[in-house]
Amino acid sequence: MRVLYCGDCQIAFEGDQCPVCGRKKVREPLSNDACFLCEKQMMWAEMLAEALKNNGIPVVLKKRMGMGMALKVGLMMEHCKVYVPFSCLQKSEEIVDELFSETIESDVM
Repeated sequence: MRVLYCGDCQIAFEGDQCPVCGRKKVREPLSNDACFLCEKQMMWAEMLAEALKNNGIPVVLKKRMGMGMALKVGLMMEHCKVYVPFSCLQKSEEIVDELFSETIESDVM
């Protein structure tokens, strides 16, 4: 199955419509399209961003609350969405799996 891209949701997916918004007007991704990778607490997102940069992958973090609200409720409550270019998405997913799979396994034990 081929990969398509929703410009509104900034995600790459397999199928004929965006799994997030249901939009059917999608297109094939361009190599530099910003793609949603994951969402993490700010501390983990910054660690992931550093690992991606160390692997030559450009990364953009978008905070959900913004700094003013995060300072009010606490920085640990802030979450960031992580975006990478489509051309780097597969390698980025491997890095996410590498960094966070042990955390998930140790949390279960």
